[in-house]
Amino acid sequence: MMEHIVAHSLLVCRVALLLTDRLHAHDIPLNRDLIRAGALLHDITKTRSIKTGEMHTETGAEVLIREGYPEVADLVRQHVRLDVSTENGTPTEAEVVNYADKRVLHDQVALMTDRLGYILERYGATSEYRARIQETWKRAEELEEKIFRYLDISPDQVAELIPLEQARGELADFQKWMRPKVDY
Repeated sequence: MMEHIVAHSLLVCRVALLLTDRLHAHDIPLNRDLIRAGALLHDITKTRSIKTGEMHTETGAEVLIREGYPEVADLVRQHVRLDVSTENGTPTEAEVVNYADKRVLHDQVALMTDRLGYILERYGATSEYRARIQETWKRAEELEEKIFRYLDISPDQVAELIPLEQARGELADFQKWMRPKVDY
C-alpha cells in the first residue's frame, strides 16, 4: 500500500473505533475487532486499483475471502457503497466503517461536505458518476444522522477527539509491520 493510503486507513480505523466505543457506551453491540480489521484493510487493493482501474472494493473483498476472512471481506466490499442501510435499527459494523471512510480525507478528519467535494472532483468525470456519488452521499448523510442519534457528541466534534500524534505513531508501527508482507 502507498504510504498515504496506509495513513488514510489508520485514521479511518481511529474514527471507526471512536464511534464504536461511544456506541458501546450507549449499549449498541458492535464487534470492535471486526470493525478494526475492516477499517484497517478497507483499501487493501487501492494501490493496485490505481494502476489497473479495478474496483478496489471488490478485489479487496476477494483477497480477504481467499485468505479466510469473509466477515472482514464483507466490510471492505461495502466501505464505499452499502448493500443496505436503514434509517431504523442500530448501526452495524459495515455502516460504521463506511461512515468512518466518508469522514477521512487523505490523513485528516474532514466534514463530509469536504470529502464529497474531493470525491466529486477526483471521480466525477461523467454525469453518471456524479449522480452515483451524490446518491451515495445522500445515503451517507442519512447514516450520519442514524449513528449520531445514539451519541452524546456531534459529527463536528469527531476531529477534535482523535489525537493526531498518536495516529502518526501508529502509522510508523503499521509501516514496519507491512514491509515484509505480500503486496496485494
